[in-house]
Parts: sequence; structure tokens; C-alpha cells
Amino acid sequence: MPTDSPAPADTPRTPSAPAAHVPAPFPERAALPDPGPAPTLRDPDAPAPVAPRPAPAPGPGGAAPAIPRGYRAVFALAEFRAVFAAHLLSLLGVVVSELALTVLVYDLTGSPLLSALTFALGLLPYIVGGTLFAGVADRYPARRVLVVCDLLCAACVAVMLVPATPVAGLLALRCLVAVIAPVFTGTRMAALTDILGEGDLYVLGRSLLRIVSQSAMLIGFGAGGVLLTVLSPRGAITVTVVTFLCSAAILRFGTRDRPARATTGGGAGGTLLKESLSGARLVLGDRRIRALMLLFWLPAMFVVAPEALAAPYADAIGASPAALGLLLCAMAVGHIGAELFVGSALSPRNRSRIVLPVAAAGLLPLLVYAARPGLPLALAALALAGAGAAYVIGLDQWFVDAVPQELRGRAMTLLTAGLMTVQGLGMALAGLAAEFLPVHQVVAGSGIIGTVCALLLVAEVRRTDPGRRAGTEGRDGADRHVTSR
Repeated sequence: MPTDSPAPADTPRTPSAPAAHVPAPFPERAALPDPGPAPTLRDPDAPAPVAPRPAPAPGPGGAAPAIPRGYRAVFALAEFRAVFAAHLLSLLGVVVSELALTVLVYDLTGSPLLSALTFALGLLPYIVGGTLFAGVADRYPARRVLVVCDLLCAACVAVMLVPATPVAGLLALRCLVAVIAPVFTGTRMAALTDILGEGDLYVLGRSLLRIVSQSAMLIGFGAGGVLLTVLSPRGAITVTVVTFLCSAAILRFGTRDRPARATTGGGAGGTLLKESLSGARLVLGDRRIRALMLLFWLPAMFVVAPEALAAPYADAIGASPAALGLLLCAMAVGHIGAELFVGSALSPRNRSRIVLPVAAAGLLPLLVYAARPGLPLALAALALAGAGAAYVIGLDQWFVDAVPQELRGRAMTLLTAGLMTVQGLGMALAGLAAEFLPVHQVVAGSGIIGTVCALLLVAEVRRTDPGRRAGTEGRDGADRHVTSR
């Protein structure tokens, strides 16, 4: 795929009781010590705990070998390598299929509107799956959910290959894949805390998956274009069926089978729809979690404006088609470079410290568009705006700390669905505004409005900081891990 019943408000959030039976670990991880119960929530400014690793065996001469650190430590875990490989395969397949399906719909109808709608239908149904089916992520074992989602998507894409499938059927199948996507992504995000722990390894693992997502957009569209020169659109779509099946196989045989999170309380009974909607109410009803989630969503909603309007802006400044490609790539390049630097060069404490300043200032580079810049300056502004997304690395840690374990799958599914939905909404609003205002003014206005929203959210996140509350409510040893409601 591209791209946990809560504790009462006045009690500490502690992990649920362990399941009676835990499957045997993989052979390569059998020597790992028992990590014990999951850690309680931390002060966001405190250094993140690192998942336990076995003591290194002495090397030649009695010297212990160097322990992998940073991104290398994440790749040292076989389960993460399996998740990473499955993510890469399925994401490339999805990107190729999006391009091929758009071409296929245009070939069948000759309608630019239906062709563009094919892309939009990859974003808009996210909110349906993320809201109505989020309970799946906590109700069933993660591995089973991930494999079934991949197989369902493979089946949907396979039906697209049937020549008798009408255009309406193609679009409906595209919607169905998009409904499944947030369930898969949210389940995988929550499962990463089981594989990597809730500390620095989890943050770096999420960072790597984001980097892959950004890179796949660049590589996948290029690969799709090449495939369409030698294959028919349906032939190129066949690649996606294969990648979904390969992803399902890797996840089935490369990851451990762990029990479902929602084993007690409301998560164990009731209808799936009731659990999903209840999870959404609990997540959005928590002031701290809601503020963090909005800090993921709103900057992303405004930063997409220059990408949505890249073609008309290139035309307005007389840029070539090649320059249009650069305008579409610049933000992703800035994001990848900044995320790699922050993830590898900064400590967990420093990554936490930059979250709010960078989130507050991340959209300011878009103000350059007010001067209707030429290509070099516009590319620099877009790369800086992309680099501003590096605050998300530290925000990932805050979010996983704020959400109780038994609600984590639903929270992360809702996070994914909202993120994709607000980006689609941001693109649509930017396009609508450009019908009445010059493109450069729309982009600059997005930077201004987005910065104001970010500043308001930064203030709210500061107010809901558990460490700040503990300091203002006295030094009586009260629990610092309960978020405000």
C-alpha cells in the first residue's frame, strides 16, 4: 500500500496486560532480552529511549564491534527490512498504476476532466476509510490486516485489467483502493512501534518510510513514463498487481504475528463502525492529540499550493516543460535532504527542540512568490519549503507518546486519512483561488495564511505540553503523562 479503549482522563496511561500467548520470535531476534512492558509517556523534551539490543560480541583482540546507530540501527532489524521492502514495492506499483490508469481513462473517454478525476479519486476517499474503518487497525492482528489489505488491492487492480470493465468501474475500483489505503498505512505505522519500540528507532523508521514515499513520486512517475512507451496502459497496470502480491508475501513471511491491540474494554466488542467512530471521537476529543494532529495537517494543506499551480506558474513566467518538471521536484528534493540531515545529524533532544520553530516558519519561503520570482529563486523557495517539513520527525515522537497504545492504530489511521484529505482540499482551494487571482499571489497568500495557522497551532501545542502542565500545577509528583482533555 502507498503511502489502539483509552484510559480515563484523570489516570495514568499504562499499557494493557500482555496477551496469554505470544508467538515465538524470529531466529535472528531470539537472543534479544525481554524488553518488559511498554514505556509510559515521556516529557517530549526528554531524550527518546532506544529499543534494547543484544550486547555486541567481542571482536578480534577482545574489542567490541561498533553498535549501529541512526538509520543503520533501523535497518539492522530484519522485520523493519521486510516492512521497508514491502513499502517500496507497493508504493512504486501504486505510482505507476496512477499514471497508467490516468492515461487509460483518457484513451477510453478523451475527457481531460475524467482523466484528472482519476488522480483526485486517489486522495478524496481516504477520509472514508480512515474514519469508518479505522477500528480494523486495533481490532485484528496487524500482520493479518496488512496482508489482507494488499490482497484486496491486488484484486481491485486485477479487475481493472479486464477489457470489459467500464470507465465508471475503473473509477469505482480506484476509490476502493483509496479507501483501503489509510487502514493499511495506519496499521503499519502502529505496527512499527511493536517492531522498533516507541523511541528513536521508531522515529527514524517513520522517517525512512517518508523518504521512500517522496523518492517514489520522483522515480515512479519516471518509471511509469518509460513503461508506457513499451507497454499498453493495462500492461503497465499489471505491474501493480505483482507489486501488491509481492508486498503481501514479504509482510506475511517477514514479520511476526502479534495479537490485536484492542483486547480489553470497548475494543473487544461492538461493531467495527462503532469502534472506528468511537476511536475518532476519543482521538479528536483529546486536546493534546488534536493539537498535534492539526500540526501535521494544516501546514501540509497550504504547502501543496505551489505544486498544484506549478503548470500555470511555469506558463506565466515563460518557463519550458523541463522547468515545470523542476518546479514539481524541488519541494520533494528539499524534504528528502532535510529529513536525512535531521534524522542522522541531530540527537532526539535536538529534533524535539526544532519542532515548533520550524513548524512556525516552514511556510515563510512561499512569500517569495509575492515578487513573482524567476525560475532559480522559485526553485530555491520550494526547496526551503520542502525542508521545512523536517519538523515532522520530532512531531512523530510527540504523537506516539501522546496516544495510548490500545488506541494507536485508529489514531494513526485517522492521521493518515486526514493528511491525504487536507492535501487534496488544499490543491482544490488553490486551483479555485487561481481562477480569480494571479497564481503568484495565491501561492504567497497560502504562505501567509498557513504561517498564521501554524503560529496558532504552535501556541496550542505549547499550552498542552505535559511538562508545562506539570510545572504550572505544582511539584507534588503528579503524573506528567496524562494529556489534557
